[in-house]
Amino acid sequence: MNDEAKRKQLRKYKAFATGLFLLMAMIFIATTLLQKNINSHWIGYVRAFSEAAMVGALADWFAVTALFRHPLGLPIPHTNLIENSKQRLGDNLGSFVVNNFLSSQNIRPYIQKLKISGFVGEWLGKEKNQEVVIRNISDIVLDILNKLDDSSVSQFITKKVQEMTADIKLNKIVGNGIIYIIEKNDHQRIVTNLSSQIKNYIIENDEMIKERVKKGSYTFIPSFVDNKIADKIAVGLSDFFKEIEEDPQHEIRALITQKIHEFSIDLKEDPKWDEEFTSIKNDLLKGNKIEEYSIDIWASIKNTLKNELQEEQSALKIYLSRNINEFSENLKTDENLQNKIDEWVRVTAYKYILKNTHQFGSLISSTVGNWQGKELSEKLELEVGKDLQFIRVNGTLVGGMVGLIIYTIAHFFL
Repeated sequence: MNDEAKRKQLRKYKAFATGLFLLMAMIFIATTLLQKNINSHWIGYVRAFSEAAMVGALADWFAVTALFRHPLGLPIPHTNLIENSKQRLGDNLGSFVVNNFLSSQNIRPYIQKLKISGFVGEWLGKEKNQEVVIRNISDIVLDILNKLDDSSVSQFITKKVQEMTADIKLNKIVGNGIIYIIEKNDHQRIVTNLSSQIKNYIIENDEMIKERVKKGSYTFIPSFVDNKIADKIAVGLSDFFKEIEEDPQHEIRALITQKIHEFSIDLKEDPKWDEEFTSIKNDLLKGNKIEEYSIDIWASIKNTLKNELQEEQSALKIYLSRNINEFSENLKTDENLQNKIDEWVRVTAYKYILKNTHQFGSLISSTVGNWQGKELSEKLELEVGKDLQFIRVNGTLVGGMVGLIIYTIAHFFL
């Protein structure tokens, strides 16, 4: 029922209560006039009833009216009670709600019934709801990206890079990296590949070997001898590297592994390598260079995110949709996950409500206190005015009955 309907209802019951009072007044006047001309006992009883009914009606009218306004506009003390006591009324109402509705004993049964995981799972399982979630997330992130100050972000990245790289020992990182490669035996592929490349190079460049042999040979040695020696050298070298290529257990491989390991230890422990790599790091990560890197990194990240968030079927949105689907299915099927989420919601809601009950009371108190007095009176009268009019009606009838009883007792016993 809206306010206008409540007003109509209130006017109707006010008219009924007032009409009953006027009826009693008319009866009183009529019986008073009749008593002057007709000497009949029943007229006295009716007159006594109507007289007392008028008094009861007027008394209850005054009481009901005094709650909401000054009767007849007269500033009679202790009238217009609601407007004059609105702040106290707000405080008491706030305290009443907090103490009787928001106590731990009252809210616990309702909190324990909370189970939102299933509802959230069902809601997220619908495609249109997923689109709403992704669209809202995209809008929020885009708004944040557009409001971010690019220079501040790049300065932040620069600062963090400088902090993270200040104590980095590149020589130890490289040394540990080499040891890791050796432990995984990945360096053997490099040895195999190099052996194959050297073997092929020797085979493909046998003429160069012959020229080198001739150049270093004596003039009195015939050319065919030099060529023979060159062929032997080429074949021997190519066979040697072929053996390394094909034999995983070749002694050269073990020797190479040993030397690489020794070099990695040297990298980690020799101070000269620490100085060398520190110098390289400082050259690469000078302040102006880091700033340039940071600007480029942030620009790339920002543009990528904006493009991904603005495209309808971007990889990022597809990834989000897939994960929302998985989360929705888990919420609907994983009982353990449901229990964890529901328990977290219950505990959080319970703690939050108990922690902020005083704020609910303050909200009610300040809301009522900030209302205009006349507005508050009108609001309350619209809500309870109908029932209060029945107090006037009851006062009229009860007053009449009391007056009739008094008149009867006085007539027969006094």
